[in-house]
Amino acid sequence: MSNSSAAQKSVVWDWLTTVDHKKIGIMYFLAGLFFFTIAGIEAMLIRIQLMFPEMAFLGEQTYNEVLTMHGTTMLFLAAMPMFFGFMNFVTPLQIGARDVAFPFVNSLGFWLFLFGGLLLHVSYFTGGAPDAGWTAYAPLSTTSEGQGVDYYILGLQVSGAGTLMSGINFLVTIVNMRAPGMSMMRMPLFTWTTFVTSMLILFAFPALTVGLLLLMLDRTFGGAFFDIGLGGNVVIYQHLFWIFGHPEVYILILPAFGIFSEVISTFAKKRLFGYSAMVFATMIIGFLGFMVWAHHMFTVGMGPVANAIFAVATMAIAVPTGIKIFNWLLTLWGGRIKFTTANLFALAFIPSFVLGGVTGVQLAMSAADYQFHDTYFVVAHFHYVIIGGSVFGIFAATFYWWPKMFGYRLGEGLGKIFFWLFLIGFHLTFFIQHFLGLVGMPRRVASYLDGQGFNEMNLISSLGAFMMAVAFIFLVVNVIVSRKNTTNVTDPWDGRTLEWATTTPVQEFNFAQTPLIRDLDALWYEKMNGNGKIKAAEPLDEIHMPNGSILPIIMSSGLVVASFGVIYEMYLLIALGLLINFGCMFVRSIKEDHGYHIPVSEIKKQGGES
Repeated sequence: MSNSSAAQKSVVWDWLTTVDHKKIGIMYFLAGLFFFTIAGIEAMLIRIQLMFPEMAFLGEQTYNEVLTMHGTTMLFLAAMPMFFGFMNFVTPLQIGARDVAFPFVNSLGFWLFLFGGLLLHVSYFTGGAPDAGWTAYAPLSTTSEGQGVDYYILGLQVSGAGTLMSGINFLVTIVNMRAPGMSMMRMPLFTWTTFVTSMLILFAFPALTVGLLLLMLDRTFGGAFFDIGLGGNVVIYQHLFWIFGHPEVYILILPAFGIFSEVISTFAKKRLFGYSAMVFATMIIGFLGFMVWAHHMFTVGMGPVANAIFAVATMAIAVPTGIKIFNWLLTLWGGRIKFTTANLFALAFIPSFVLGGVTGVQLAMSAADYQFHDTYFVVAHFHYVIIGGSVFGIFAATFYWWPKMFGYRLGEGLGKIFFWLFLIGFHLTFFIQHFLGLVGMPRRVASYLDGQGFNEMNLISSLGAFMMAVAFIFLVVNVIVSRKNTTNVTDPWDGRTLEWATTTPVQEFNFAQTPLIRDLDALWYEKMNGNGKIKAAEPLDEIHMPNGSILPIIMSSGLVVASFGVIYEMYLLIALGLLINFGCMFVRSIKEDHGYHIPVSEIKKQGGES
């Protein structure tokens, strides 16, 4: 074997077995980007089908499958993992830690997510993808023919197990591994939103797990949980799904709130206005997020008392969100604002998300919801929240942290073309859908008749979607052509938080000496009151680091094998998959992993001496 192929093999093996939070963060981000691209292509197919009345571009069954996969992929496999990429890469750096609390579990969480997502997409090639909508409501999902919904259930179960592991890992990391001097009320807002998001994951995902388990028992093993004829109740599934599903909206938006807090503060050259209020607003949003799930169910017949209670709770959640909006505006007020691409996305987020919030309050009125429910008004509202909030946050973070993650800056010229094309395309696509809903176009339908007043608005909406697709091409081009922008990548934005105090690329041990935190905005404080460098809280000494492991991939493979066994009712395959999984657990339990030590000489060589 040549030296180059051996080196290539060792690099591939290093990434496959890594437990380094930075590499896992990059893999989460790239895998999320892969699924984001797939979901975007599915969205384009939907908009082509609806571009003109009575289009036959997609068959009705194919449309149902593409619609289901678009929503499922975008929410579970694109937006959330891309946030996990930033949370993995940035959070340990922001709190002055050398890694997450459980590096092995972190790796296992990533591979479970990836294998679960790939398992879901195998359904396209095995007779048909899931076709019961991204919510998989019973009895539509329990009576759906073929194995598509089974792939949905098992793919999300495997992927969700990885997400739950990651949430627990972040909680333990933030509680136990903060650097000396970093009290909870000195943590950056992005770390705070990571903490609250992880709490939501911890309490919300078990509800989804139970709901999917009951669906699996009904479909595969002849259960009757959702069979009305045998005493089941289909509304119970809706409760289980939305007890998870509404906190999921905040799992997707809170990290974006943290990103905007970092970006706006950095590019306004001001400390975040009302830091304490922002922290408590974040916690209140997380708390109230569990009290509003049934506003998705106003039309199922819960009665006026239940509807009124959930309507009031839904409107109440607008208060802490409003606090955040005003605090961002007051942070900008009087600041020396730099209009970088990252900051443009943060600034565009404010009016876009407010519009999504306003339509959310309209939907919170249960009487009005009877009119809006299952129309394109809901589609428009949802996308204003998720794209105008979460996706804008992802793009802001991409331009903001790209130099730290990949060692070069994305071009601002191409970045701004991408921003304007995407922003205009987004509003063209979804703003007009509010009116489509108000004139009565139902959502989740594969076509519509001519002469109903839908034609022009659907055409405009589809043209906006094409504009977003063109914008995404500019982003890809930017990533490719900007690789030479390697100057000033350590602290390109004159940052305020600890991740900008490390080298670029970040050395494997993050910090040679655990940093001493003396104030909120730790790095900015040292720039203003010290010598510009973070003070050390310990003497320079050798560092202990964990070894990599191939076991997470094998364990994830075992669960996928067992999943195929469940889908096709092959009990031998179930046993084999579980045997692989438990065998890996046994090996992990008896194999002593003492890690390795990095000597002081190597630390100095990597430029890590404070």
